[in-house]
Amino acid sequence: MKRSILILLLLLGWVSFGSPASVLAQGEPPVSAAEEIRSLLFEAQRTFSSDPISTAQKIQEAQSVYGSVLQVEIVSAQPENDQRIIAGFAEMRTALTGQDAPGFAAARSEVWTAVLRGSMAVVESAIRRGEPTLAQSWLQVREFRTATRFSRPNADATLALQNLTLGQLTPELALQYVHADLYDTYQARLNETLRELEEADQKQFTSRRAELAGLVKGYFLILSPAFKDQHGEEAQRSLLVQVDTLVSKSVAGKSVEQELVVFLSALENFRAAPLSPAEQSRRAGQLLRYLKLVPVEYARGVSGGVVTRELEIQEAITFYQAAQAAFEDLSSLMAEKDAETTAAVKADLSSLGQALTATSTQVQVADPQQIQKVADSLQSQLNAIMPAEWLQASSSGDFDVIDSMLNQMETATRSGEYELAESARLEAYAVLESGPEAKLSVVAPQAKIVIEDLFWNGQGENKGLAYLIAQQAPLTEIKASRQALSAELKTVQPLLEEQSAPAAVVTNAGIIVFREGLEAILILASLLASFKGAESARYRRPMWVGTVLALLATVLTWFLARSILSSLARYGERLEAVVSIIAVGVLLLITNWFFHKTYWSDHLAGFHAKKRSLLSAEAGITLGLISLGFTSVYREGFEVVLFLQALVLEGNTQLVLLGIGVGLAATLLIGLVTFKLQAHLPYMQMLVITGMMIGAVLLIMIGKTVHVLQVVGWLPTSPIGSIVLPFWSGTWLGTYATWEGVLLQFVAGVFVVGSYYFAEGKRTGKPVSLLKRALNFKR
Repeated sequence: MKRSILILLLLLGWVSFGSPASVLAQGEPPVSAAEEIRSLLFEAQRTFSSDPISTAQKIQEAQSVYGSVLQVEIVSAQPENDQRIIAGFAEMRTALTGQDAPGFAAARSEVWTAVLRGSMAVVESAIRRGEPTLAQSWLQVREFRTATRFSRPNADATLALQNLTLGQLTPELALQYVHADLYDTYQARLNETLRELEEADQKQFTSRRAELAGLVKGYFLILSPAFKDQHGEEAQRSLLVQVDTLVSKSVAGKSVEQELVVFLSALENFRAAPLSPAEQSRRAGQLLRYLKLVPVEYARGVSGGVVTRELEIQEAITFYQAAQAAFEDLSSLMAEKDAETTAAVKADLSSLGQALTATSTQVQVADPQQIQKVADSLQSQLNAIMPAEWLQASSSGDFDVIDSMLNQMETATRSGEYELAESARLEAYAVLESGPEAKLSVVAPQAKIVIEDLFWNGQGENKGLAYLIAQQAPLTEIKASRQALSAELKTVQPLLEEQSAPAAVVTNAGIIVFREGLEAILILASLLASFKGAESARYRRPMWVGTVLALLATVLTWFLARSILSSLARYGERLEAVVSIIAVGVLLLITNWFFHKTYWSDHLAGFHAKKRSLLSAEAGITLGLISLGFTSVYREGFEVVLFLQALVLEGNTQLVLLGIGVGLAATLLIGLVTFKLQAHLPYMQMLVITGMMIGAVLLIMIGKTVHVLQVVGWLPTSPIGSIVLPFWSGTWLGTYATWEGVLLQFVAGVFVVGSYYFAEGKRTGKPVSLLKRALNFKR
């Protein structure tokens, strides 16, 4: 009783204390004053029970800061908001007198959100009056979306005011940008607070429930003008009554479950700041990508019904939260198309979140297959209701996911879990390869090589992440390489985020098909033209069989990639490496056989009597030719499929198919001309020239194969000093500035030339110039 009287006397006679020393002077930035108020009120709540005198002092200091720095502008812009702030301070004093902790918490939240609302009103008023400098200073009194590794602060309002100051934007447009930015922020905050309030209500945390209810009311008051515009004044008034009930019941220590249901139902189709088409696609991409990663991470953390890796479960929860936040941003738009399915997605997301939470708290460990089943169901439902443009690749969304996976890689490294770090690195690279890489190959091929080196086994100033993880390098080295990689990705991201015109998508698809088709034609023309006489048809037939099989396999890969693109992309470089090794091996054998078969005719004549044994050898040659035709064409086909899938996401299937048609038409035209001319070329000249072409193809293929093997870490990488070759030397010649690639290409060249001279020497007893033979031969 004495304590309450002391507090009452203190409050009634406060004027005798004078102005507190911490009050900011007139002219201080509004943001400094706002932060001082927030800090003081936080401290006041912290000492509420233990030191009521200090709490009373903090309340008075906060009100003095408000009165000396913020009040004048807020009264001018929105008088009723000033009244709400003053009333909030009075409610805190009343709660302190009555030792009403929930009431104090709710009042504190309402004061802070009223300051935010007042700041927004000042910014709006300053823009309309043509005072951008004042608007800029007050815009800093704001909140942002909760900072996570998946979200970035929105700077649209700041940029709009800068452009307004420079005269590059009209006040009307600047106001639209400010509203979009702040409404987006506070709706995200409202959604987050509602989730926290629901949890606090279930756990019966009385003060926390009241504090969150006050924040809900404050955030909704900021958004209420937009709600009124969309749903009408009557709906706005009804919801304001509902939110007042929410606060009063929480202050009284009662459950607000029923009020939450009504309030959430009223907000289901409300989006305060309409998202731009680009933002819609970006967040849809995030939703689908993060949702796909949830069961992947979860399965790595659970085995035999037991949590084996808590870090993986936390990652699964983090990805789930990112997906849920993206869904909340898009749910109202999806509900307009299909409210029933959107509601089902919301329910399934909630069930998924509950399962993940139960696992993380060891209450009940869900089966990974069940988590995968729910995630697959969500993916199917979302694909069914999302507009086609949302399902197209968003480079921004891709880079968000890549960045989050690289963060996970660092976290795993910090914990010494290098296996998990490698898994996260692979996931990040899979997103890059299944999304942005196709466009990157066209718009920034030089950067692509640098990025691949940093992702894999580069040995430059910053070594590749795959190499460092395999060596279990210190976190400092891995962070340095990650930062270098992030810098490269940041550099190319603006290029990739430029919206592609339909003509560009068609052109890119056509270029990819035509370029890879030319490589396949070169190989086939070189080999087919080398067969002579009666044997030609017999040896050409298996080559064509292999080619047809490769084309069929490419078509099959296309359909498979449409459904399991992530799985293919995850091992894309390794699969390409395996196919390349097979192609080079078969090509070496065929090159050797080609020279020996062509120039050792006399030597082989003595073995004609051994027909039966040769038949088995012939069968091996036939199988080798089929394999060569298949691997040479399928290697290019696999790469085409991978890149075209990315273009399908960037544009759409129809545009890409049109590009494929253009590319195939050009490839077939070149192929027909090439194969038709073969029949009329002088035989020996064609024979020798195609032999040289086989050698060239072999050198190029070996160079590219070495590069792929270095990328995946199956060969070491030793740079040749500081030599930097132009990107086309790798793209067209397979030549990269590494000792391994150059030396192996040199060895292959020696093999090709040496094979010819050795074979010719065996036939004639003396070597003859290959060029001279080609030019002087008389048909």
